[in-house]
Order: sequence, then structure tokens, then C-alpha cells
Amino acid sequence: MALVASPFVSEAAALISQGKVRDIYEAADERLLLVASDRISTYDVVHPTPIPDKGKVLTGLTAFWLERTEDICPNHLVSYTDVPRGHRGRAMLVERLKMVPVECVVRGYITGSGWKDYGRSGAVCGIELPPGLRESEQLPEPIFTPATKAELGDHDENVDFDRAAEIVGDRALLEELRRLSLAIYERGAAHARERGIILADTKFEFGRRADGTIVLGDEVMTPDSSRFWPADGYEPGHGQPSFDKQFVRDWAAGSGWDKTPPAPELPDDVVDGTRRRYVDAYERIAGEPFERWLERSGT
Repeated sequence: MALVASPFVSEAAALISQGKVRDIYEAADERLLLVASDRISTYDVVHPTPIPDKGKVLTGLTAFWLERTEDICPNHLVSYTDVPRGHRGRAMLVERLKMVPVECVVRGYITGSGWKDYGRSGAVCGIELPPGLRESEQLPEPIFTPATKAELGDHDENVDFDRAAEIVGDRALLEELRRLSLAIYERGAAHARERGIILADTKFEFGRRADGTIVLGDEVMTPDSSRFWPADGYEPGHGQPSFDKQFVRDWAAGSGWDKTPPAPELPDDVVDGTRRRYVDAYERIAGEPFERWLERSGT
């Protein structure tokens, strides 16, 4: 979809970068336009079939969480209405920041790559965990497990705190990011649990303003950056049903695809089922119909 001029973004705005899901454009006054597409990837490969409204769910949930965590950490959001009309609902005008080069991952439950690491070593990112944990079990307390930021097509790599501090080049900064990440996660997990959802784990990205202020950026506690599980029926000892793209991963894993590009087209039932899960996550967490976000953002 072509850009349509806004007060901050012209039709000729330069595309700065394109990730698996997000497109980033140049905007006026040292700002950026982040556009969340409907693209979906599994095993770091983008499928040719989009998931309708996925980008709007990601943007709406991010806006929801940014408003509710700004007392913990400033965030990069400038506006979600002063954006090109054709991208309203899925775009945010944000501050341009110097981003910290690590993913700030918080895990409240043992699952995913953390479960695999625990099975091999009894630890995750150098953090020793109690013996005998079952898959999907809640940890005694949330843990901060940083990861490297992978290039497009590569995998993020879990690293221990010392290695992450070397990458960042500022141990005190990483210690503060750990504190902020845990505080934001705990705020989000408590709210989600009240809405019948377990926030198993999530990742954050932070940047800094020119004056050194730490700022929360990118997407925040969405189905793409988190594992959301229905609290009803939660039972440790195996994998859990999920509100995120695990539904697509499960289909892809059983499709016969060898997980190398190109990714296969998704069948209609997988597309429809995935959209329902994303919208359901928004409505449960935000406590309102998805259409309210579309109205508020001027879609």
C-alpha cells in the first residue's frame, strides 16, 4: 500500500528498513513511521499469505501497553493518528532513538528455547533453575534472559548477562534494562492474568534519547513478541495452546515444508484461525471490541 501524505510523512518518504513484519519510514522532525504489516513468518521465513488485521492488532496492543507502562519507563510513541490515512490502525509515529543492540527477554514460565536450554544444562542464559521443572511450569520468579538481535533470516541467540553486557558496552545500562524489563513484564503479566491470559514470556527493545534517557520502543507485549496462554485449562507438563502464531508454526511443522525459503502458502482455515486468535488476544487484554481500536485510530 502506498503512503498517503500526513503532516509528518510524505508520499515520497524513504523506506529505511523492512523486517519480517515491520516497515520503517523516514518522518519529519527526527521521527520515524513504524508500519506493522499483516505478514507472518515461521522459522524466520515470511509466508506469502498475510493474516488480515494482524498488523492492526499488534499496533493496538502496543499502544495499549505503552499507555499503561509509561510511569515505569518513557516510550517512543508520538502519535498513532498523525500518520498516513491508508496506514491508520497499523502505524505509529515514533521518536528516533539510538537502539540498544540486545533483545530484553523476560521469562515467567519455562517454555520455548528456554525449555530446551534447561533440558541441556539446567540453566537458561547462565541462570541456574531448580531441578525437576516441567515444561510450561511457572518459574519461582521471572528471569531476565537477553538475546542477540539477529539479521533478517537469522535466529536470535540467547546469551548470558555478561555476554550481553559486552555487546551493549555498558554494564550499568544493562542492569537498568533488566530492572525495567522485569517491572514492565510484571505489570503486564498481572493485568493479563486478570483477563484470563498467562503472559508466559515476552521481549522488549529499548533505546536512548540524545540526553541518555532510556526509552521503551518497538512493539510491546503483543502476540508476536510474547507467548500468551489461556489461563483456563493451563496445565504444566506439556506445551500450551496459544494466542500467538504457534497455530501457524504447528501447521507449518506438519506440512512437510523443510523450513527453508520459500515458505508455503497458508490454507484458508489457518489464516482464519490465526486472525481469530490475534483479535481474541486484543479483546481480552484491552477489554474492548477490536473495532474500538479501529475507530480510535481513525482507520
